[in-house]
Amino acid sequence: MLVATALLIIGLVLLVYGADRLIYSAAILCRASGIPPLIIGMTVVGIGTSLPELIVSFSAATHGQMDIAVGTVIGSNMTNILLILGGAALLHPLNVTSNLLRRELPLMLLVTLLCGIVLFDDTLSRNDGLALIAFAAGYLLFIIKIARRAERDNNDSLTREQLAELPSDDTGNTVAFLWLAVALVMLPMSTRMIIDNATVIADYFGISELVIGLTIISVGTSLPELATIIAGALKGEDDIAIGNLIGSNIYNIAIVLGVPALIHPGRVDFHAFARDYWLMLGVSALFALLCLQRSRYIGRPAGALLLCGFIAWVAVLYWMPEATFW
Repeated sequence: MLVATALLIIGLVLLVYGADRLIYSAAILCRASGIPPLIIGMTVVGIGTSLPELIVSFSAATHGQMDIAVGTVIGSNMTNILLILGGAALLHPLNVTSNLLRRELPLMLLVTLLCGIVLFDDTLSRNDGLALIAFAAGYLLFIIKIARRAERDNNDSLTREQLAELPSDDTGNTVAFLWLAVALVMLPMSTRMIIDNATVIADYFGISELVIGLTIISVGTSLPELATIIAGALKGEDDIAIGNLIGSNIYNIAIVLGVPALIHPGRVDFHAFARDYWLMLGVSALFALLCLQRSRYIGRPAGALLLCGFIAWVAVLYWMPEATFW
């Protein structure tokens, strides 16, 4: 048990580091290819925050562990809002000033509703996967369109913060390719460490793979979002911190859930929809309300409320595992 726990933690650290190196090398190579920096920041780097979840869900689905894949998606979105946003707001109140974020929030709620539709029958089919991937493609086109417009106007705080966060050193393509190779070796190895040892822990404590995905794995794969929002808050870049959470939640559902549905459709634990989906929907709606309120300010009281919500959610999962809301 102790060995399994240690290997799980090591796997999560390697996964997050490998994903970071992959996105770093991809950003360098895209810049060398002449892609506008703002588009790189809003697409490549944006998807990168959901890369750990995507790798875990892909690997879990290929081994028939669909509950881990679904649990990682829902759990990551819950963790992003309750734990990461809540903790950041408690430490440093956040201001939402970007108009681009206010355009993305309805899309986050829309894809969350789409998630409920595909999980309603406790089955993920290839048609469900196609619908989710189609949404992801539409969202990417939308992001590219507004990135080009923002690049011309250069009057939105989020776009300025995105540009400031891109790699600015003189790393050459050779070094970027080397990091890419290292990441491509590290990622599948760390993923198997996570999946295998998470299964051991689930069996030892007698809890479901869905709950393992909702909690341990989702918190571990959300480390990039945690690092981003802490760094952004410390630098006063509140918009990029919140924007990455919104983008991550959208990509988690549209891509991280869509890919497993395409490659390995199958049944899902009914608690995923009857319990966990409704909690995710409520938390996502609360997140949107906090960002869209007139004051555009997420203060310490809201952060404390979100953190208490995270504690209550974990308590429900472990002490009332059969609870449902549908």
